Amino acid sequence: MEILKYSIAGLPYFAMYFAATLVLLAMFLLIYVRITPYSEFALIRQGNTAAAASVAGAMLGFVAPLANSVVQSANLADMVMWGFIAMGVQLLVYWFVTRIIPDLPKGIPEGKVSQGIFLGSLSLATGILNAACITY
Repeated sequence: MEILKYSIAGLPYFAMYFAATLVLLAMFLLIYVRITPYSEFALIRQGNTAAAASVAGAMLGFVAPLANSVVQSANLADMVMWGFIAMGVQLLVYWFVTRIIPDLPKGIPEGKVSQGIFLGSLSLATGILNAACITY
């Protein structure tokens, strides 16, 4: 019973960090879908695999460093700061890829799966590297 008491004592911290990460994830998704010239969620509802792959990769690429920042951060404010850094990195990935492949913003709504997979994979790879760099 004593062990349970100590476990439950951490519940408020879990709730704070979990709520903060969900807010950051929602903010990221809202910003990401606003900077793209197409509506990912409408395309996904229509069955567009390219849109699903690209937004899934971006989301996972954001969540990987965000999760690591929860583990590595000194406090909630530190975690939120690293969350915003991770958000900025993912937005830069989209900007960079659209400079390398200028027709990508047209290709994803057209359902070009290779472009969606490439964007999503690059977002995820960058997120994994970003997560690895968040160490103290």
